[in-house]
Amino acid sequence: MDDSQEDLTEAKRQIDSILHKLRETIRTLKAKGEGGRYRSQITLAKRRVAALEIANHLIQLQGGNKQWQRHYWH
Repeated sequence: MDDSQEDLTEAKRQIDSILHKLRETIRTLKAKGEGGRYRSQITLAKRRVAALEIANHLIQLQGGNKQWQRHYWH
């Protein structure tokens, strides 16, 4: 399936929005300062941030190409 530059730009915009919300969530949970109570939620949010940053990087790498194909691994 070929994706247009518009599709890649929109995907990046959505990922940036999610990243912003996740980073705010991490800050909020850390600010609560209740020790390890939110540790698992913070860890999960950090892992999601890392995964979405990789996705963003891949989109940026592919953004210069005329055609970009998604590969679905089964």
